[in-house]
This record gives sequence, C-alpha cells and structure tokens, in this order.
Amino acid sequence: MLVAERPWGFDSLRPHLEDGFDPAIRIVDHDPAWPGLAEAEVRAIRGVLGDVAVRVEHVGSTAVPGLAAKPILDLQLSVDALEPPERYAQPLKRLGYVFVPTDDPPGYPLYAKPPERPRTHHLHVCVAGSEHELRHVAVRDFLRAHPDETARYEAVKRDLAARHPRDRLAYIAGKEAYVTALERRAVAWAGGEP
Repeated sequence: MLVAERPWGFDSLRPHLEDGFDPAIRIVDHDPAWPGLAEAEVRAIRGVLGDVAVRVEHVGSTAVPGLAAKPILDLQLSVDALEPPERYAQPLKRLGYVFVPTDDPPGYPLYAKPPERPRTHHLHVCVAGSEHELRHVAVRDFLRAHPDETARYEAVKRDLAARHPRDRLAYIAGKEAYVTALERRAVAWAGGEP
C-alpha cells in the first residue's frame, strides 16, 4: 500500500509502515558491533543537523548489551519542536533516510534507511523532554539494569518471531501488551510518571 506523504517528510510516495511483509522479522543474537555502528550513525546525524539535534541516542533492543534483537538500529532524535519538519527531514534525506508514514503514536515521526526493506536503521523523532523521549530512554536503561527483564523480553520476541517470521503486523501486535507493561515499569523505575 502506498500513501501520500505527510508533513514530516519528503515529496514522494513511500511504503506505509502498515505494509505487513518484512524480511527483517527475525531475531538474532546481540551483535557487539551494534553500539559502534550506532555511534557512527549518531555522529553522522549530528553532523548534518547541527544545533537542530538537541540529542541523538541509540535506543531499542540493539542498545541493550546481550539482548537479541531484530538487526535494525533504533535511534532517537530529540529536537526542540517538530515543526517545521524541513529542518531535519531534508538533512536526513541526504543521509539516505525516508519518512515512513505511521499513525501510532501521533506526533512521533519515523524515518528509516535504506528506503527498501530490509532496513538497517529506524530513526524516531521526538520533542526534547517529551514523554516519547523519556519512554525510549527509560526502557533502554531499565533493560540494561535488569537482566531478568531483558531475558523475559528476549523470550517474548523470539517466540513471536518464530510464530510470525514474515508478518510484521502480527509480530508488533503480539508484543503490544508486553511492551506497554514494560514501558510502565521502566518509566516508573526512571522516576517518571507511571
């Protein structure tokens, strides 16, 4: 399915996030190269964005040592305001990112690269100090500090990937309740609102 571009991105049509097929729905053992690859990408993003980037962080499962994950680096770009998106969308395009339309959650634009699947990078854009920023960082730090939680999360992901190896939507839906509860625990642990 193709959808018209939203205000966050570029001027052409892109595959919609809800397209179900994705050959990257596989869980692999943690790769010790992931942090270095993420740091190189963080430097590249900071380099093209300058002061627009309040923070750029490696988040998600690939940022947790020892945690098996989909081999896609999740990064988070924090900006002072989402509007106007051209401040970050056009520089990100030069790095090979495309805007991926999604409605969930609203106000949290997603960019990915390469344009075709399988993707190697997801870049979530949020407002600095927002709930979105706190949530991703809190989950990363919570999992780093709690190996038992990390092991449970890995088991959930491996089971869902085995059951839905080529259906990204089923994989996402299958972990939704678990991830929501994990986020609540992590945000409470980080001292945010439960």
